[in-house]
Amino acid sequence: MKFAIVVFPGSNSDHDAYYATRHVLGEDAEFVWHKDTGLGGADVVVLPGGFAHGDYLRTGAIARFSPVMQEVKRFAAAGGPVLGICNGFQVLLEAGLLPGAMLRNRSVKFVCQQVHVRVEQTDTPFTSACAAGQVLRMPIAHGEGNYYADPDVLADLEANRQVIFRYTTADGRVTDDANPNGSAHNIAGLCSRSRNVVGLMPHPERACELAVGSADGLVLFESAVQFVSQGAFAAAPHA
Repeated sequence: MKFAIVVFPGSNSDHDAYYATRHVLGEDAEFVWHKDTGLGGADVVVLPGGFAHGDYLRTGAIARFSPVMQEVKRFAAAGGPVLGICNGFQVLLEAGLLPGAMLRNRSVKFVCQQVHVRVEQTDTPFTSACAAGQVLRMPIAHGEGNYYADPDVLADLEANRQVIFRYTTADGRVTDDANPNGSAHNIAGLCSRSRNVVGLMPHPERACELAVGSADGLVLFESAVQFVSQGAFAAAPHA
């Protein structure tokens, strides 16, 4: 199977995502430039972290207009698994593929540290190999990771089980101290209503080997392989 790693001007986790999928997981992976109008026959699309287009205006606000995003939208509408990591999550929000917005961290500082997130739902392409309630240790590196949505949107997200990852303590407790950026409801990651589009602020691709401090993030990519190998995405176009 093939992962498409979308590269925007300013992406800086694209090679991390490529390394995790190609060299750690052992699957095919290919970079896709933001001006491309196809996804190279990909089975899974990854929007990596970084500072797309310098994050001018707002994080992800310019990247949403890149030509490749039309293909990403078509891919997602057909049921294709799409993962947005950090800046990629911000791009998905700006593109309307996920609800809500990102604000400046409540500390008004860039935060770079290890965090713990609890897996809330396992019926997405990127959590199917996880256990419900499993706590993963992964790094964050962002200045605008403070997830915000109106109260009615938050209520819908909770009711529809769209909160996929939540910041917690190492033993899985939801506390304000465990929330590194002020995100509403300690939200670290979401999925779309159709559940195939997932965005999260922590970096799973930077937590795929014990040599870098944690291999907990690898399970997200293993889940995607499992999802595709089971034929769950057989009907989607591979453009």
